[in-house]
Amino acid sequence: MSFRHQYVIGDLQGCYDAFQQLLITLDFDPNQDKLWFAGDIVARGEDSLNTLRDVKALCERGAAATVLGNHDINLIAVWRGAAKLKKKDKTAPIFMAEDSDELLNWLRHQPVLAYPDEQTVLVHAGIPPHWTIEQADGYAKELEEQLQSKKKKLDKLLPHLYSKTADAWHEDISGYTRLRAIANYFTRMRLCKQDGSLEFSFTASLDEAMPEDFMPWFSWQVPRTRKIIFGHWAALKGAVDLPHARAVDGGCVWGNYLLAYRLGDGKVITSSAHCPKP
Repeated sequence: MSFRHQYVIGDLQGCYDAFQQLLITLDFDPNQDKLWFAGDIVARGEDSLNTLRDVKALCERGAAATVLGNHDINLIAVWRGAAKLKKKDKTAPIFMAEDSDELLNWLRHQPVLAYPDEQTVLVHAGIPPHWTIEQADGYAKELEEQLQSKKKKLDKLLPHLYSKTADAWHEDISGYTRLRAIANYFTRMRLCKQDGSLEFSFTASLDEAMPEDFMPWFSWQVPRTRKIIFGHWAALKGAVDLPHARAVDGGCVWGNYLLAYRLGDGKVITSSAHCPKP
């Protein structure tokens, strides 16, 4: 199917009012247009429940698609009892809703990596310099298979996806360590070394001092067959636009705005409303 317009939208984070106003600004028509979400549909905005409901409905009618972010996976983990609900997250209404299980079961079946068009690839946080796009696709499928498995298997996986320190990556790592490393690259990465070593403490803008030998993952110049579109890094405010990488998290939940990146011509449209700072 050909679409009039396709847009990649950065982290919604449950900012429902800003999302609705952005759709008006885009003159979005679900019969002609398609939205691609960069993950983190839920968390610290004012209405994660209705944001999740709307995204699910749009995806089911073929007018949208999403990848999973770290907050989405955390929501699944809380649902399955593998993590505690964070005080800063305003997602409790999801668990009290009549359609809670339906929403969360749908969410865990969403991909980690997607292809909005022939020139781009969409992930939540990024793709590290030591992976090709083709390798990343394979690793994404490994994680997706586990997240979409029977609940008994899912429940065994989820507690192992969390660590305060990053795992060293090598092709031979296996089991939960491998799956955790894959999840960290796709959903938590900001800085890394050229060999893919991660650190999780830095969340600031590019103007701030970074740990020695670490750079933003997209600053390592490696050949890419597609442009990587990513969210997650709110402090960038969507300002990174390189031949091989494009940031789309405008930091709406921190008092800024949602961004929509139009595929084809690269135009960026911002919401006319933003979330109150949490």
